[in-house]
Amino acid sequence: MLTIEEKTYFMQEAIKEAHKAKEKLEVPIGAVVVLNGKIIGRGHNIREESNDATTHAEMLAIQEANRYLGNWRLEETQLFVTLEPCPMCSGAMILSRINELYYGASDPKGGTAGTLMNLLDDNRFNHQVQIEKGLLEEECSDLLSNFFRELRKRKKEEKAQRKAIKLKEDNDQG
Repeated sequence: MLTIEEKTYFMQEAIKEAHKAKEKLEVPIGAVVVLNGKIIGRGHNIREESNDATTHAEMLAIQEANRYLGNWRLEETQLFVTLEPCPMCSGAMILSRINELYYGASDPKGGTAGTLMNLLDDNRFNHQVQIEKGLLEEECSDLLSNFFRELRKRKKEEKAQRKAIKLKEDNDQG
């Protein structure tokens, strides 16, 4: 059983990964896989960079942990992620036998660890994942909210610039 201090530390490490994504103008989501108090896998979203829909933070952290252990099974591990996992990432957790999930912000549009549905505790699957939600929730939520606010602002400014250029071109022609 992890202490609150350990949980906080590992979620802060996931948040550091999310900041790496943000620096690349990717949706700021980060994840770490932990075994026996040691981080064995890290990941952050790189979908835009990779042009690959499967390069979510959780998937990359799971893959790194698999390579570290030389095994597809991640039994007795914990996954910390800043946003509630989607169906693909929840499926990967089930298939890799991750023991526990800790996430920060809930995802009302795609979360499958309790918000839209809960794939991780469905006993029809051969493995279930224990879930603790809301760890550093405000910090994780703010990271995402601020990113999307800045993105909307940037797109609005780009649109205004395009409009100004077009207006100038039209005036120069006429």
